[in-house]
Amino acid sequence: MDKNAPLILLAAGGTGGHLFPAEALGVELIRRGLRVRLVTDARALHYSGLFTPDDIDVVPSETVRGRSPLALLRTVTTLGHGTLVAIRLVRRLKPAAVVGFGGYPTLPPLMAARFLGVPGIIHDANAVLGRANRFLSRRVKAIATSLPGVLDRDPDLAGKTVTVGTPMRPAILTAAAVPFAQPEPNGPLRILVVGGSQGARVMSDIVPGAIEKLEPMLWSRLVLTQQVRKEDMERVRAINEQRKINAELAPFFTDLPARLASSHLVISRSGAGTVAELAAIGRPSILVPLPGAIDQDQFANAGVLADVGGALRIAQADFTPDRLAAEISALAAEPARLTAMASAARGVGRLDAAERLADLVIKTAGI
Repeated sequence: MDKNAPLILLAAGGTGGHLFPAEALGVELIRRGLRVRLVTDARALHYSGLFTPDDIDVVPSETVRGRSPLALLRTVTTLGHGTLVAIRLVRRLKPAAVVGFGGYPTLPPLMAARFLGVPGIIHDANAVLGRANRFLSRRVKAIATSLPGVLDRDPDLAGKTVTVGTPMRPAILTAAAVPFAQPEPNGPLRILVVGGSQGARVMSDIVPGAIEKLEPMLWSRLVLTQQVRKEDMERVRAINEQRKINAELAPFFTDLPARLASSHLVISRSGAGTVAELAAIGRPSILVPLPGAIDQDQFANAGVLADVGGALRIAQADFTPDRLAAEISALAAEPARLTAMASAARGVGRLDAAERLADLVIKTAGI
């Protein structure tokens, strides 16, 4: 790597939904001969992949955790301190551009870039712009979105917005090359249950009860892989053992892309990264949006697949053992419907997003 090559600073919140697209862009920029570093919060140190600790700069940041004056003061104070740290970092590194992928940890480095006159770009994977990106949208030179039409109603922002898709890490691109294998009428039915980077208690509450309500003939067909929080593990395992379900349970799967590719049905939350990966790989899903979000981003994300027939969207209030058991039973009885859903999901997937975003970054940075 040429030590004099232009440096692109990638800023991302420390969860997979933000880090994975940053990693995918980093891989593409390195392929083009550029240098990359990641600026984030301390959570990212737990993720393996492109970025090693030597490539990561941790900047103080804080999420808005409440509406009380004390909570807001804590957030503003931490972000202000983080911005000062980021200004020193940007002055020292002299990046050609700073690219943010959402989350409050992106605010300090992108505000530092604006203060120092370094081109800033933000990428948003959701169907609705996130709060941090909304704040930054008028303070950066370019905006990249995963989905079309996100900012069509705001002419001031639409003019600097480009739809590129969600950059996919290499493991997803490898999984996307695996064709969907329609389940045989009496063969294994592979179901993958995931709940986002931190897991989801609702899956542990609902999925085991739904499996109990399935016809016994389906129990012998199920090959269940479920992400389960440690505190929920024993009760979920007990139900699967009682029904003799072929189940693998774990708090986290490091090989999730390969597991997505081998699944006949995925049951999940509908974070932007999950929806983009389901579309890229082309797998049928039952999506349960996280309730209570101010901008209902997960509901909108799930709609991208539900509207084309690639997924079933179920509000959490309607996500009961009876409802889930009925949906699983209906899909198991119609294997061709699963294949049609897989094809529909794949039809909205984008595999060249990293290249398209890299083009935008290089153009915006003027390199």
